[in-house]
Formats: sequence, C-alpha cells, structure tokens
Amino acid sequence: MHVLKKRWAAAAAAAAGLVLLTACGGGSGSGSGTGTTGGAVTLGFAQVGAESGWRTANTKSIQESAKTAGIELKFSDAQQKQENQIAAIRSYIQQKVKVIAFSPVVESGWETVLKEAKTAKIPVILTDRAIDSPDKTLYKTFLGSDFIAEGKKAGEWLTKEYGSATGQVNIVELQGTTGSAPANDRKKGFGDVIAADPKYKIVASQTGEFTRAKGKEVMEAFLKSQPKIDVLYAHNDDMALGAIEAIQAAGKVPGKDIKIVSVDGVKDALQALADGKINHVVECNPLLGPQLMDLVKKVNAGEQVPERIETQETEFDQASAKAALPQRQY
Repeated sequence: MHVLKKRWAAAAAAAAGLVLLTACGGGSGSGSGTGTTGGAVTLGFAQVGAESGWRTANTKSIQESAKTAGIELKFSDAQQKQENQIAAIRSYIQQKVKVIAFSPVVESGWETVLKEAKTAKIPVILTDRAIDSPDKTLYKTFLGSDFIAEGKKAGEWLTKEYGSATGQVNIVELQGTTGSAPANDRKKGFGDVIAADPKYKIVASQTGEFTRAKGKEVMEAFLKSQPKIDVLYAHNDDMALGAIEAIQAAGKVPGKDIKIVSVDGVKDALQALADGKINHVVECNPLLGPQLMDLVKKVNAGEQVPERIETQETEFDQASAKAALPQRQY
C-alpha cells in the first residue's frame, strides 16, 4: 500500500507540473532530486521580469542551476507586475510544488498569499529582494545582496571623489522601481553617507524603473530642468547606460562633464567604465542560482537554514573593470 501511494503521488506531481508549465510558460529541469517523496524536487519560481541585463543573467543562472541540480523548475515572468507574481504563487500552491521562490517586485502586500503558502506547508525562499512584513515565519530565508551597503559604497566613492571640493556638488538620482527593496535601500544607503556634508545636494530624483529606455528619458528631463549637474547616481547600470545616451545627445561628455556612479556590474557597464564613460560601479551579483538550488534542497528536506544569506560582492574602478571584462559572464 505504501508503494502504491508513492506511485500515485509521483504521477500526480508529474501531471501538476504539465498543467503549471502550460499556465506560466517556462523551462524545466528534471533529475533524481532529493525530495522527501523520493521524486524530483519541484520548485516554483516567480521572477520579476526581464527589465535589465542583470535580471536576464539572474534568470539564466536559476534555470541552468536547476537543471544541474536535478530540480524540476516551474518558471514565470511577472513582467514587473505584483498581481502577476501573486497569481503565479497561487498557481504553484494549487499545483503542490515542493518549494516556492520569488524575487518580489515591491516590498509590501505579500502577507495574504504567503500565509496561503504557509497553510499549504510549502516553504518559501526570497531571492534578490526582501519584503517588509514583520512576520518572519512567512518565508524560510532571504538570499541576496545588502542593498543599503551598496548605496553606502556609492556614497563613499562620491565623498572621496569630491572630498576637496569647496562648492556645492549637484547630484541627480535615477531611482529603481518605486516601492522595490533595491530602490528604497540604495537610496537610503547613499543618502545616509552624503548627509554628513551639506555640500552634497540631490537636486533631482526620479524613478527610471530600472530600464535603459526610462533611464534615458528621465536623464533627458534632468538635463533640461537642472542648469548644473555634477554627478549622476543610478540605482542600476541599465539606467546609467540609458542616461549616457542622453548626456551625449546633450553635447556633454559622460564621465567628465557629469560623473557617474551606478550599481550592478553588468558587462556593458564595465565596458563603459573601462572607456571612461562611467566612473565607478558597485557590484550586485545576479548569479544566485547555485546557492538557491542548495537552499531549495535543504528546506525541502526540513533542514534549518540561516534567516539571511548575503552574496559576496565588490566594486570596480577603471583598472579593475578592464581586468574583469574578459571573464565577465553577464
């Protein structure tokens, strides 16, 4: 009887996987796995979207790592909409996946759906972005970066670069998606550092939605509205790269007339840094796939994991960008 139950459970899981793939549209990896049922561990992953080079690299890392780890991946792209992520998570709950992981579009508004996952006894892992819920029992762990530290690094570079400046240093800021953890935290970290000296002034700050096109559009508006811009602080590289186009179109030299500091470390930004168009890049590592799959197996097996796991990251100046470019994976 015990064997028959096992076979029935495996068949049901396989059928559920087929339904979910049709509903969400994604790739899957298969293998022996280490799930408690004896079959492959099934992971439902709800991605933010494909808004940047960083996100594309993050998705590729997750998909490839699932295949390598023998984890069956159900993948959905929320296209930057929270309602799409919530719908995907509910679909994963209905299909009885073993583990759910997602990178939240914004910080707030997750309690209801995560309580549904908890009731269904499906463990949840947050990747890349955190949520602001005080109830830490709604998820097992967070895997990602310290965004406040990234903002501080950008601010520290600025204060060193302009430490001897006597006049006001005018800064424009391209923020990430409104309400998202990286936008909130990178703004805070940067602001905390520059607040120590009143000569640093953010004269304009607006969301560029983490995209190159919007970064260009907002920078064009900044250039028209601000008579003097010394520095651009971009919450991610794609917005900085879009802003470079706007700066050049306005007849100014990026990296000289307007100095630029951004966050991520994608290959295009490191090339711009090597070329002198960007002045400093703070790294945010997107290659979270191997660590995530390790965590998926552990929480599925009922093992204890740390509440927060941070990735190791660095910073780049022109020399280190040139050195890193030949081996850069994303």
